[in-house]
Amino acid sequence: MKLQKTIKREGKIRGRGLFGGKEAKLVFRPAPVDSGITFIRTDVPEPVLINAIASNIAERSRRTSIKKGSVSIETVEHCLAAVNALEINNMVVEVDGPELPAPDCSSAEYLKVLKRAGVVEQDVGRKEFVINKPITITAGDASIYALPYSGDGLSLTYDLDYSGHTGIGRQIFSYKLSPESFEKHLAPARTFLLESEARQFHARGIGTHIGPRDLLVINSDGPIKNNYRFPDECVRHKIVDLIGDLALVGRPIKGRIVAYKSGHTLNQQLARKLFEAAQQQERIQEIGTDALLDIRQIAKILPHRYPFLLVDKVIEIEGDTRIKGIKNVSFNEQFFQGHFPGTPIMPGVLIVEAMAQVSGLLFAQRLEHTGKLAVLLSMDNVKLRKSVIPGDQLILTSETVRLRKRTAQCRCKAMVGDVVVAEADIRFMLVDDETV
Repeated sequence: MKLQKTIKREGKIRGRGLFGGKEAKLVFRPAPVDSGITFIRTDVPEPVLINAIASNIAERSRRTSIKKGSVSIETVEHCLAAVNALEINNMVVEVDGPELPAPDCSSAEYLKVLKRAGVVEQDVGRKEFVINKPITITAGDASIYALPYSGDGLSLTYDLDYSGHTGIGRQIFSYKLSPESFEKHLAPARTFLLESEARQFHARGIGTHIGPRDLLVINSDGPIKNNYRFPDECVRHKIVDLIGDLALVGRPIKGRIVAYKSGHTLNQQLARKLFEAAQQQERIQEIGTDALLDIRQIAKILPHRYPFLLVDKVIEIEGDTRIKGIKNVSFNEQFFQGHFPGTPIMPGVLIVEAMAQVSGLLFAQRLEHTGKLAVLLSMDNVKLRKSVIPGDQLILTSETVRLRKRTAQCRCKAMVGDVVVAEADIRFMLVDDETV
């Protein structure tokens, strides 16, 4: 097992942010084992600590930012790419400014400063996430895949398709992450923009301090007032961004990533899914179960008890947008004694109730500190497609469609294996706990 790493001494870097243009100062400091990469925004009245993990990603266009409450730190990807490449697991990054500096719009200066600070091993083994089943994310014609990998470490392939633009064309690059190869083959690759995009940004007052000599602004003939550092510099920078975004999984990844026309939005979606899968993987290793919520925790959240508590465990939660739960159907269920006892079939209304309960667990995350409960209001598009019998395992999923102050709506599905047995659109009324 590889050991965790931090830096030996402080490192400093300063400069103007790529998007906002404001001056910022960074101080890198060593950190103890199991503390992860932690950013601290120091230019606000009370310093704000933000862990570099996927659950703290802020929604931004064309960059990666993290936030806590109303405080954010913008454009962290080039810094995190260097951190990820150098296999640094624990470090504090103090940020005096709203956005990280963008020296030469690449990852090279960050790598240089961190190497000068010295990377040292700590006395505890690092936690690694192994991709053991494929994950696919698509949006239009763009896609990104996380795949199992027979080799060690992280393998990345990026297919950059600008076939309609003669200044870039189509570029494909495959790469295996390591500190040595990152410095030589990827770190110098700079951010790029099409000339039309640069004009649009400047018209909106974004990046007005940056010109074609500072990053790659590309027209049909290639870079304007600049030259490529690599013939395929654009695709190399896309991989730099991807490595930085994947650092938000919070631990080293063993697997293979294949991307086609992917940008920060898809990268971040993948980072979130891998982060959640890594948490689940660690839970299984530590306590021997894949449950994010077990029956004892569920009973503390839902106002139901046997025989009307119909969710045994929750195995996936994606923020407050999606949840997956399990109901193991046993012949010992009370309803089988009177519901077609000669040919036991689970009542369809109870399947719908199970879907409603798992939805309640999803909304409970948002309602936890509001003193409210989600009470069934209406059901639409209810379909019972197949009988459920003893021995079946119901896989219950619910996705949020709408969540307002007084009502919530979700789309639910119950499956046995790969077969849909029931589905419904369910609405809830959010009521005060004491009124129930």
